[in-house]
Formats: sequence, structure tokens, C-alpha cells
Amino acid sequence: MSSSPPPAPSRPSDDGRYLRIATEEAYAPPALIHEYRRLLDTHGGDAGFRSLWSYYLLNRTAHTELFRSRITDLGDRRLSDMAELGIDHQVLSLTTPGVELFELPLARELAAMTNEHIAQACRQHPARFSGLAAVALQDVEFSVKELRRAVRELGLKGVIVNSHTRGEYLDAPKFEEFWATAAELDVPVYLHPNTPSEGLIGPLLDSGLDGAIFGFGVETGMHLIRIIFSGVFDRHPGLRLVVGHLGEALPFWAFRVDHFHQVQDRTGRYPWRPSLRQPPSHYLKTNIWLTTSGMAWEPAIMFARQVVGADRVLYAMDYPFQAASAEVEVHERLPVGDEEKRTLFETAARGVFALPPELGRS
Repeated sequence: MSSSPPPAPSRPSDDGRYLRIATEEAYAPPALIHEYRRLLDTHGGDAGFRSLWSYYLLNRTAHTELFRSRITDLGDRRLSDMAELGIDHQVLSLTTPGVELFELPLARELAAMTNEHIAQACRQHPARFSGLAAVALQDVEFSVKELRRAVRELGLKGVIVNSHTRGEYLDAPKFEEFWATAAELDVPVYLHPNTPSEGLIGPLLDSGLDGAIFGFGVETGMHLIRIIFSGVFDRHPGLRLVVGHLGEALPFWAFRVDHFHQVQDRTGRYPWRPSLRQPPSHYLKTNIWLTTSGMAWEPAIMFARQVVGADRVLYAMDYPFQAASAEVEVHERLPVGDEEKRTLFETAARGVFALPPELGRS
């Protein structure tokens, strides 16, 4: 990420063919950044949090200063970057690791405040921004109520979960009401990466692989498989789950996961695990959507489209962690026609997030 974004590529959206909607675009209220810094100063949070955010908040470089100015802005700074990068619309969401590492009631206050800020930005710039709700899943009852408020009163389009909640995963029975509420409201859950939990991070941290370079994928790919194996999509057939980075490698593993899932079911190796009505890969094609965040690479994008279906892969930039018009250009050069590019950049996002028709460049 450079301090001065390169010129935007040619814009098909200028001639009306399609919009570029970016669907994993991070925001952090200044108050949250303040609390992250307080945690760092007191050696709070978990090891993954300290590893990730000490770089962004304790280093004083041009790169980190630019990052901080971008992630805390919901106005002119962000809109200017979008224009330079070639993005028409952002789906905003709370940055990782969210508020789950804070004690209550601070976590509740920060989640509700984030939702108010995002909703206000969406009201001010309805053509440019939509938003996902933040929750505090260490308090499931609050999270259910806040999700209802965010969707019904604030107009947000879904909810983001930054992977584990203090080492707990969403396949645990305690989170069933959360899943049921998302299904009832008919809004998607975005499963976003976090640094690996304390029980997983050791060898990754020791080798400097705990963050976006690899640890995010290890953590979130495992979490995604756990969710599928929990049977949540059998219990809630209409539930929509969105995951970034082209599914955290799960499309590549789909055949092997299906094979050994069948072997384990046949042999009764894990009798406490619920039986699925379909092979695990089935849910990649019925309940799960993938975004291209951080994966601007033609072979991977084309492979994921082949595995899950072109209508289930949608564009994301991963702003401001990655912000480069060259990555937009990679997507523009994909060997597909305009209608398939429209699905990638616009139509799939409109469908899964139920975005209104009045998007554009007002």
C-alpha cells in the first residue's frame, strides 16, 4: 500500500456497463483505535492481537500513518481513495479483531457505536456506502438484540464476525441463537479473519506467519469447516455466509474434505458430530459466497469460480489493508465476458447483501 495510490484504471462503470462494489472494506472508529492502543500499552489482548496491531499502532512510518488515516475515516479521505482506486461502492465493516477482546460493557458500547457511525455514513452517502453490523459475541443475547436493531432500525445489510471469540468458534451450541437470528432477518454473516486463537497460534507466531501472510487463512479456513460440519446450514437452509480470500483455501481442499468426511461418517469415528444431509462441498455452492479480498490472482479466482460457481464469487479490495488500483486491473483482465464481470463486480454483491438499486457515484 503506497502513500499515493496510482491512477485508476479505465472504468467500465463510467460507460454504464457495471459498478465496482468492494465488499470487505474495513473501518475502525477512533475510539476503538484508542482502546486498541490502551490494550497494547498494558500488554492486553491475545498474542495475535498484539502481533498485528503493534505494527499498525506503535510504528510511526508513512505507511502506518496513512493506514490509520484511512481506516478511521468515513468521509472525504475514503471517498477520494475510492475514486483514485476505481471503486464505486464499499460495503463497510468493523476491522479485525472487532470488539470481542474487550470486557463488557465496553465491548457492547463499541459495537453499538460502530454501527451508529457506519449507518450515519450510509445515510450521508447512500450511493457509495452500505454497511455490516458489529456485534460482541462474548454476549450472545446482546449480539442478537444489536443485530436486530442494526438491520431493522439502522438499515445495515448483514453482520461481520471476526473469526474466533476469545478462542470460541461459531459451531458451539451457545451461538445457535445468533445463527437463527441472521436466518430470520434474512441477512448474511460475513466470516472475517482474525489472528489464530491462543491454542493455535504458537508455531505460526514463532515463524512470523501469524497474520495475513498465512495465519489468517489457517484460522478462518478451520473455522469455516467447523461451521459447515456443525450442520448449521441443514438447520437453517436459507442462511447466507460470506467469506473472504476466496474461501481461505477451502475450495482447493473440497474433494479431500468430502472424501474423508464420508469415510469418517461410514466408520463412525466421531459419533458426537452431527451427520450432514449433503457432502461438505455442497454448502459451498448453496449457502456460502466467496470474495476475492486480498487474492488478486487470476488462477485462484478462476479456480474458485469453477468450484463454487461464478455467481458465488464477488469482488473485494480489503481496504485499507490492501489498496491498489493494480489489483482492480487484475480483475478487469480476467478472461470472461462483460456479463460475468458484472456478476463479479456488482450483481453477486447486490444479491447476497440485498443492496438497493440506487448505487453509483453521486
